[in-house]
Amino acid sequence: QAANIPPKVRFDEDVVPGGRSISIYPVIVCGFIVGFVAAIMGVGGGFLTFPMFVYGLGVSTFTTVGTDILQIIFTAGYASIFQYAIYGFVFYTIAMGMLVGSLVGIQIGALTTKLVKGSMIRGFYAVVILAGFMNRAFALPGRLASAGYVEMSKSTSQALDLAGLVIFFVLVGIFAVWVLVSFFRGLGQIRAGAIGESAGVGH
Repeated sequence: QAANIPPKVRFDEDVVPGGRSISIYPVIVCGFIVGFVAAIMGVGGGFLTFPMFVYGLGVSTFTTVGTDILQIIFTAGYASIFQYAIYGFVFYTIAMGMLVGSLVGIQIGALTTKLVKGSMIRGFYAVVILAGFMNRAFALPGRLASAGYVEMSKSTSQALDLAGLVIFFVLVGIFAVWVLVSFFRGLGQIRAGAIGESAGVGH
């Protein structure tokens, strides 16, 4: 945000008095990185968009989540249709099942961002990344053994894989429960219509 290079775009006007502004060029660079990774890995890019926008560009958590969901419609749709579907690499039955679940999940997630503090959402993101790193770290010895770089019994390798899997789901599960508990506690605010305009503040 400190780079005073026109043209600039304004955002977070409902979060910070007067809003914030940033040069369009860092946003384009972030979009390029997210699009590239989304195309080659089949991910929405949220795990990249979140840290780049929140920590790199200074965008609020609330705005980052909404913006990322919008851009996924176009980037993921284009990549799916023109890069994979026309070559027969899309499993439509599974995709429809995921779509049904996603429609429910995204509604709950959108409400959660209004009821849960931005710091908690950022903490959840950090825990997920840490859990994924630990999961891969536990799996690494087995992969090295399979490649012939180290000697390790198959039972030991399987035990490490299982340990990494358990650690991943325990860490993510604990924090997910914490977030969900905060969400259900705040449902009373929704019923009472008490979600004020300050919902995004601090995000």
